[in-house]
Amino acid sequence: MRFAAIETSTEWCSVALWQGGEIAALERRAVHRHSELALPMLERLLQAAGLGPRALDAVAFGAGPGSFTGLRIACGLAQGLALAAGVPVIGISTLEALAEESGASRVIACLDARMREVYYAELEKSAGRWTEVLAARCVRPAALERPPGEWLGCGSGFAEYGNLGLERVQPEVHPSAFAVARLAAPRLAAGEGVDPALAAPRYLRDKVAYTQAELRGR
Repeated sequence: MRFAAIETSTEWCSVALWQGGEIAALERRAVHRHSELALPMLERLLQAAGLGPRALDAVAFGAGPGSFTGLRIACGLAQGLALAAGVPVIGISTLEALAEESGASRVIACLDARMREVYYAELEKSAGRWTEVLAARCVRPAALERPPGEWLGCGSGFAEYGNLGLERVQPEVHPSAFAVARLAAPRLAAGEGVDPALAAPRYLRDKVAYTQAELRGR
C-alpha cells in the first residue's frame, strides 16, 4: 500500500509518504503559509520516490480539531489528490495524531483553540489503537479534567495556559503527518477509507471568533 498524509491543523505544515511500512516525511513551521507550502512539499516527496500522484492508493489528512483554515487546506488537498487518482481518503483526529507523536500510552492531548479555549481529549493506547477515555471537546482551560493515574499532557494548550494541574506536560509536541500516516495505515488496510466527496474536517466549534459581549460572558 502507498498513500500520502497531510497535516496542517497547527502552525506546523507536514506531509508524509507511506510505502509498505516505510515513511518519508517533511515538516516546516508554516504559521499562515500552509496553502503555499503543503503541495510543493508533497511533490518533493513523490519526486524523491520516483512517483506521481496517480501512484497513490489513498490519501490521509489531519481532520481536526485545529485551525479552521488549516483543516480546510488539508481536507481540500486530500480530496483533490484522491479525486485525481480515483482513490479513497481517510481523516485522522489531530488529537490522536498528537498523542501518537508523544510516544506515551496515556495522553491528555490539548491544543490551543484561541478565544480562551482549548481542544482536548483523554486518550489511551491499547493494541496499537487509541481509545477516547474522554471524548474530544472544546472548553475553557479551567474546565480541563485531571484524571487519576499517570497521564502525559501534550500540545500547544499547555504552552499557552501552563500545566493545567498536570505533573508531566510536553507543550512542544504537535500533530504531524508522520503520526497521521502511522494511524491511517491499519485503518486503510481494514477498508476504512471513504469516497473523497465524503471527507470533512472536524471542527468541534462553529465560531471563528466571539463578539466582545460574548467574551465578557465567558
